[in-house]
Amino acid sequence: MGYHTFDIERADALEDVERFQYCSAETLRAALAVPESATVADLGSGTGFYTDVIAPHVTQCYAVDVQAEMHDAYREKGLPASVGPVTAEVADLPFETDALDAAFSTMTFHEYASEPALAELARVVRPGGRVVTVDWSRHGPGEAGPPREERFGAGEAATFFADAGFSVERAEERIETMVMVARS
Repeated sequence: MGYHTFDIERADALEDVERFQYCSAETLRAALAVPESATVADLGSGTGFYTDVIAPHVTQCYAVDVQAEMHDAYREKGLPASVGPVTAEVADLPFETDALDAAFSTMTFHEYASEPALAELARVVRPGGRVVTVDWSRHGPGEAGPPREERFGAGEAATFFADAGFSVERAEERIETMVMVARS
C-alpha cells in the first residue's frame, strides 16, 4: 500500500483516452449504478479523467487525491460544477458519517489498501452504498501500471472489503485489471 504517487510532471498522461481499454466509461458507470441524485467520491482522482465520466450523472462528485497539485491540474483542464476537489488520504476522509451514496477508484486501490482506509470507507459510505474498485491485477501480465508485487488480485481485494464489513457483490479478474463491487 502507498508505494508511490503519480508524478505530477506526467499528469498529462492521465488524460490519455487509451486508459479506457482498462476501464471503460460504460463499465464504470454500470458498476457504480447510482441515481442522478447521488453524492459520490472518486478515490485517487488525479486530474479527473474518470471523475469526468461520473460527474455529469450525479449531483455531487468529490475528486479525492493526496496531491493538491493534481487538483490544480484538474482546475486548469476545467473542473465541472458538480465536482468538489478534496485533498486527503482515503484513511482520513473529511466527510460526515454516511455522507456518500457511493465511492469508486480506478487504478489506485493498491495505493490505499489498508484496514484504516477501508474502515473509513465503511464510515462515510451510507448503508447499502456501493464501492467500486478497478485496479491493476496482481494476476495480469504487468505490462502497464505498477509492478506486480504492488498489486492485489480480485480475491484479495474482496477479502479486504469483506473483513471491513462490506458485502462483496462482484470480484473478477480481467486481462490486466480486476473489478470489485461491494456494498456497505
